Amino acid sequence: MKPSTIVVRPAPGRNSRAIIRFGAITVSAAIGRSGRTVMKREGDGATPIASMKLVSGFRRGERNGRLVTPLPIRRIRPDMLWCDQSDSASYNRLVRAPFRASHEEMRRKDGLYDICLVMDWNISSRARNRGSAIFFHLIRPGYEPTAGCVAVSLRDMRQLLPHLRKGTIVRVV
Repeated sequence: MKPSTIVVRPAPGRNSRAIIRFGAITVSAAIGRSGRTVMKREGDGATPIASMKLVSGFRRGERNGRLVTPLPIRRIRPDMLWCDQSDSASYNRLVRAPFRASHEEMRRKDGLYDICLVMDWNISSRARNRGSAIFFHLIRPGYEPTAGCVAVSLRDMRQLLPHLRKGTIVRVV
């Protein structure tokens, strides 16, 4: 039986580092600059302690080529944005430019979202100010902390992707 849960555990020493285990695969990860929390709030810099299903993903095609995964992955277009303004009707949703409310660009210059998997945190049942854009994406050099996401190296992401599908659980403990 294939594993269906990615377990994200805190790593010893730094609250912004984690260890990911998925079946026989174990890799290092970066998590939120404020560590983990059960009381996730917009902008707190913490990764939610929760079980979140993978919903879909995005990729920068010109940088990554073909990805092998059963997870639905869309190519990022320049007009793709993600709304992070909690009082917007589009809060925690993919939106298109031009868009006035506060948002993140999906086509980032720093490459963090070159492969970006969407976890169901505050998506299927949204609440204002509970956090937005909680993704499973690529790391910054040196495993710098994220703003609340889970991040791994490109090599480790490519190792995990063939096993990930819609509904795979990411459990942050």
